[in-house]
Amino acid sequence: MKASFSRREFLRFASAGSALLLARPGVSQHASQDERGPGQATSFNPDLELELRASRGDAPILKGEATRVFTFQGRVLKGDRASLQPLAGGYGGPIIRVRRGQRLRIHFVNDVDQESIIHWHGLHLPEAMDGHPRYAVAAGKRYVYEFEVKDRPGTYWYHPHPHGRTGRQIYLGLASFFLVSDDAEQAALLPQGEYDLPLMLQDRSFGRDNQLVYLSDEGAGGGMMGGMMGGGMTGRGMMGGGMGDMMAGMMGFFGDQILVNGRPNPTLSVATRAYRLRLLNGSNARTYKLAWSDGTPLTVIATDGGLLAKPVQRPYVTLAPGERADLWADFSDRSLGSELVLRSLAFEGTMAMGGMMGGMMGGMMGGMMGSSSLPDGAAFPVFKLRVERKSRDALQLPKQFGSLTRYRAEEAINHRSPRAFEITMGHMRWGINGRSFEMERAAEDETVRLNTLEAWEFTNDPSGMMGAMAHSMHIHGLQFQVLERRVAREFAGGWNSVSPGYVDEGWKDTVLIMPGERVRMLLKFTDYTGLFAYHCHMLEHGDTGLMRNYRVRA
Repeated sequence: MKASFSRREFLRFASAGSALLLARPGVSQHASQDERGPGQATSFNPDLELELRASRGDAPILKGEATRVFTFQGRVLKGDRASLQPLAGGYGGPIIRVRRGQRLRIHFVNDVDQESIIHWHGLHLPEAMDGHPRYAVAAGKRYVYEFEVKDRPGTYWYHPHPHGRTGRQIYLGLASFFLVSDDAEQAALLPQGEYDLPLMLQDRSFGRDNQLVYLSDEGAGGGMMGGMMGGGMTGRGMMGGGMGDMMAGMMGFFGDQILVNGRPNPTLSVATRAYRLRLLNGSNARTYKLAWSDGTPLTVIATDGGLLAKPVQRPYVTLAPGERADLWADFSDRSLGSELVLRSLAFEGTMAMGGMMGGMMGGMMGGMMGSSSLPDGAAFPVFKLRVERKSRDALQLPKQFGSLTRYRAEEAINHRSPRAFEITMGHMRWGINGRSFEMERAAEDETVRLNTLEAWEFTNDPSGMMGAMAHSMHIHGLQFQVLERRVAREFAGGWNSVSPGYVDEGWKDTVLIMPGERVRMLLKFTDYTGLFAYHCHMLEHGDTGLMRNYRVRA
């Protein structure tokens, strides 16, 4: 089924699952004290107050029976009504648009039948506002966020983060954009309004009755052995545990249909002018190698943490789960009726196994991945653009977006011996330095000091018995800068099939680490003390143990 998004649909479309109930500005429904995040001041006076309600709903994704999903419903309680906008074609939730320096109060209401909490992916927030799994609230409860937006203008996003169920809840639809702007960004004369298009890329699988296919509850969060032992159906359209859940807990879940803002096979109607395409990889585990079908280089203007110092060009852009890339796409010279496809190109090397047991597991896992109609690294179209109208607007690509602070390696307090994090496998569970997730704990070697700059190095070493897969490592609470990448010679082939698409020139909060790769980065710990998560954003990996905490001490 093809979905065509017209200009009006991009501005007005909202499915039933993401309907915006807009209250009168100035009307506030304050939560009681026990509903607030810990340590919040009752004197907080927000510029913008919102309610986000997670609930069950139905979405017309495929032709025929509606698909049962989870969805965020939003409403403005105080402030600018335009701060909430429907995600064109989507069912996950409204786009939140804010300005740097705004003070926000957001009431999260959990109306799904399992605990949940919202993580504001990429934002620099106090510990209690970040959405750590230990703050998850039960069904029927709420949580109140209060914070000032301190981040650079850019494309951020929000999604649930309960431990063991993050993959399931995002897969069922709970995710959308959190877009930050300021006067300086607007002065850069970038495409705005209907020419500024947030596009969330996700892969999903459907049963015959149009219901989403995913893991059983046991396989989703109980580790691989839990997936083997667990069984039964969690609802029509779900996988029934067993070996499939076990392997998906290790590999990640890959769907066989690509959705863009919740729509399959979309065709986007565009004019002969420049657009800003905000691409978000909202998939559970799939990495995209994005390229234009006619070979035109991609022009990247922003990554996870906002605008680059200047535009860069890539033959393709490699986008791992959780990463974002903003493209400048200019159709001024294209004729009416012409079409252009954004494709994901084929690549290799996301799974590498070592040793005899590794070889056996690699064969089994590779076979299971190969049985999917769209395995990781396959080539496929993502969406089509059709030029359908003329435009007299003539924006020029800026040569510079302003200065971008870059730290130097020698400024780090540990530049001679970076803090080491090795992705490991033990007792059939993912881990970091041999440790799996502990809700309330950070080890001494995961404890940092406030107002320091550190070098961290993540290593994805496939030499162990079980080998390694690619991982998409996300660090809560801050943006970092990639300093250096190295790859072991024997794994250079897979690495070379994606690395020309890395965009490391700007600020990042999520980074792809291929098998055999070491990534060194610089992180500065400012403003907030407390416990923050870092984990693989291949969501099944994180749900089955590939997550830890780091602690910031005064």
